[in-house]
Amino acid sequence: MLRAELDAIDLKILRELQRDGRMTNVELSDRVGISAPPCLRRVRKLEEAGIIEGYHAMLNARKLGFDLVAFCMVGLKHQSESELKAFAAASEGWPIVRQAWMVSGESDFLLHCVAANLTQFQDFVIEVLTAHDNVDTVRTMLTIRQVKRLGLVEV
Repeated sequence: MLRAELDAIDLKILRELQRDGRMTNVELSDRVGISAPPCLRRVRKLEEAGIIEGYHAMLNARKLGFDLVAFCMVGLKHQSESELKAFAAASEGWPIVRQAWMVSGESDFLLHCVAANLTQFQDFVIEVLTAHDNVDTVRTMLTIRQVKRLGLVEV
């Protein structure tokens, strides 16, 4: 299913679910202006097409004891496809890394990290990240505060 195949109701459904994925189908159908059964069919179709990938709770990291958010720009020594895949696979095993992107430009990967404190983050950078066989450079950026937090895409 491509964006061109999505009508105005589908886009409303996506917008509303991105704002609040916990609402009932009845509430969603009221918000988008259709009855509940066709609304549910549309949601299921969006899920089956992979447009809706899942539902999750947004947690307050600070209230759970995770006070540090940082980004790491990682440059690899070798950028062969197998080396890129190997680093991406390794990042899956690092709980401190919450999101990772392969990027172009000065670095090969951008890692979004969340840690309890500076010591935990430093230990990860020194003992895990820079110790990785193929890592050449690591540049870190500690965040000051988050100033914007929206759903991942505008619909």
